Order: sequence, then C-alpha cells, then structure tokens
Amino acid sequence: MPSDRAATASRASQDAAAVRGTRPQALWLATLGFFGGFAGVSIFGPMVPKFTELLGLSPFEAGILAAIPSLTGSLLRIPFGAAVERAGGRRPFVALLALANLGVLGLLALLATAYPGHMAGTYWLLLAIGALIGCGIATFSVGIAQVSYWFPKGDQGGALGTYAGLGNTSPGVSTMVLPIVVGSIGMLGAYAIWFAVLLGVTIVYALFIRDAPWFQLTARRRPVDTATLIELGGGDQAPSGGAVSGLRQAATVPGTWALVFLYFLSFGGFLAFTSWLPTYWHEMYGSDLRNAGVLAAAFSLASALIRVPGGLLSDRLSIRYALSLNFVLMLAGTLVLAFSGSFWLSLGATIAVALGMGLQNAIVFKLLPSYVPGAVGGASGWVGGLGALGGFVIPPLMGVGTSLAGGPEAYARGFLPFAALIVLAFPIVRWLGRWSTNLQSTTAASGASFGQPMVPSA
Repeated sequence: MPSDRAATASRASQDAAAVRGTRPQALWLATLGFFGGFAGVSIFGPMVPKFTELLGLSPFEAGILAAIPSLTGSLLRIPFGAAVERAGGRRPFVALLALANLGVLGLLALLATAYPGHMAGTYWLLLAIGALIGCGIATFSVGIAQVSYWFPKGDQGGALGTYAGLGNTSPGVSTMVLPIVVGSIGMLGAYAIWFAVLLGVTIVYALFIRDAPWFQLTARRRPVDTATLIELGGGDQAPSGGAVSGLRQAATVPGTWALVFLYFLSFGGFLAFTSWLPTYWHEMYGSDLRNAGVLAAAFSLASALIRVPGGLLSDRLSIRYALSLNFVLMLAGTLVLAFSGSFWLSLGATIAVALGMGLQNAIVFKLLPSYVPGAVGGASGWVGGLGALGGFVIPPLMGVGTSLAGGPEAYARGFLPFAALIVLAFPIVRWLGRWSTNLQSTTAASGASFGQPMVPSA
C-alpha cells in the first residue's frame, strides 16, 4: 500500500534525524579516551621503585604495588565491558575515566604534600591510588564494545585495530616523554601536566561521544531492526539487553574461553614484557635505566602500532592461518631472547615478539563479534578482563624462571616459562578452528546467521 510505504519512509527519516554522531567520530573519541586512560597507568609504574626505597618495602609488597593498577584495570574490564549491553558505551567509559582522574589527582596531592620526606605509613594509600589509576586500563573493553556497535562486522577489523593500536601506544609514548618532562620542569610539574591532559581528554570525550544508533533510538523508545542500523550509520548488531545476561550469554560460548587464553598470551604478554624488559636490558646487557626504558618503549610502540594495519588486513584477507603463524613468531622470538647473548639479536627478537603480539591482539577482537554476535559487550569483558590478567600473572612466572636459572644469564632464561605457555596455544588454536567450522555447518543447516566468521584453524 502506498500509505504504508509513505509511513515507513517517514519513520526511517525520523530515525535518521534522531541519530547523532558518526562512525569516525565514535572511533577517534574512543581511541582518545583509551589513550588518556592508559597514560594515567603509565605514570604510576615509574614511581614504584622510589616508593619502595622510601618505605622500605619487601619485594612482595613492591610487586603488589606495581601490579595493582593492572589487576584492578583487568578485573574491571569484565563488568564495565558487559555494562555496554544495557547502558551503551558513554556512561561506563566516563565513569572509568572519572575514577582514573581521581587516582591521578590523589597521586599528585601525595607528591605535593608528602614526597619524599613524609611518606611513612602511606603504603595502603598508595595501593588505593594505584587501584583508582588502574581504572583507565578498564576503558579498553568498553571502547571495544562501543566501536563494535558503531561498525558493521565487515569493517570492524580496521576500526578495532585503529582503536586498540593507537590507544596502546600510550605506555610507549609516556615512557619516552615523561623522563624528558621531569628533567625539564621537575616531577611535580610533570605529573600536574599529565593530570591536566587526562582531565582534558575526559571532558572532550564526555561532551562529544555518542552511543551507537541502536542505543540512541532505544532510549527514545524507537526500536529498530538490525537490518536498518547500517543505513542509520551504525553497526549490524543489537546487544543482548543487560550486563549480566551479556556476560552469561558470552560465557556459554566455548569460543569465548579459547579467545580468553589467546588474549591472555598476546595482550597479557604485552603488558608482562613491557614491565619485564627494562630490568632484562639492565641486568643482561648493562643498559642504564633510561636506555632500558627506551628499549622497552620500542617494544611497546611496535606491538601497538602493528595492530592498525593488522586490523585493516583482517577485513580484507583470510586469517585462517594467522593465529598459528603469530604464535610461531612469538615463540621463536621468545626462545631467541632466552638463549641469545647478542644485544642486536635480542633487540630483533623483542621486535619479532612485539609484532606477533600486536597482530594477534588485532585478530582476537576481529573474531569476537562473529563468534558472540549477541553479546559483544559481555564477550569483550571476559576476553579483555581475564586476558589482561596475563600482565599480572606472567611476570611472577618469569621471575620464578629467573630464580631457578641463576647466573649471569638468569634474566634471559626467565623468558622460558612464557615460551612454555605459548606452546599450549597451538592445540587451542586447532580446536578453535574445528569448533568454528562445526558451528558454521550447524547454523547453516538450521538457517541461522552466524555472522560470517573468519576460521582460524591451523
């Protein structure tokens, strides 16, 4: 009927007018927010050795203090990533950035009033400050889900690669820039600048970000079918409708847990290597602490930046063999580090590991929307949260390997426990390939839509 077509056209026009924001705007604001949140964490780590000396901390106490931002930032990824299913991305992201701002402000106040002469008794306060600053890491899973709901599946590899790749450059950039700023204007001034930058990022994000079209229209009580979302400038997925249900739904998908382990090795390994490499370069090759930090920053930047082209390629090329090949690259580089006595060979090995980790990270989140299309937020919470715990778990394992090896090359041998974990990944990649192939066959037979996943079998 002509009247029905006119009514449909009028409704579509009203829906289009009601949607605010664009895909590029959402992508770049989410990237900016994650970069700022991660930068807050990057400025806490360099202070831990100074706090250890001033407070006379034991190695265990110092280790907990150094790890607390990674621990809270990883665990909070789970509920906040899942919260996107009901609340959209803006509110959870702003809440996390606000908590990170509070933590950096607390650190700045402590430096202004108690450092260095009146630090006695501040250990528990430092733990609380570190926990708050760690909230900046948790923005990652919120941004993953937020970007996923803005972009169709076929374009998500490039979008998520850009988001995660550029956002993850924050530790490397901070590691290189912070010592220069501290040397120029002093520690208090440098940390004040970092707080001002984080606050500015938070304000810009909060003012200009918009949730994906599905959330905007639902908030106006204008439900829309998923086929129309792309025409409105959004993605082609509708969320599950609740944080708990999103986590529960994602947890029932076996592929979610395989991706958790793969991300535990790739991103958790990235965090672990970033914290381990300065000590390795210093102990193994006698690099001074500043040069050791620059070498670690080179690893961090290489791993982060490769995610951008890696994500773009995953939209255009089959990634059937990519998971296994990336782990081969990571394993080869790690073994070279464990046994090499050549500085340049070891440097090349760290870059190889960085590239393997960065490409792997891009692929994991490319696969997520296809494997768990109805609960991207819940799945990104599980994968991003539990996967990032590798940054908390892997360094102690490497420390055990170092202690057992002993001798002048102990810190090189410390990479061997991580190499053993990589070996465990190969059967999991093989299983994931078989599982996804079977799932495609089952859904095709039932007439359901699986979202055209990329099969990663070896």
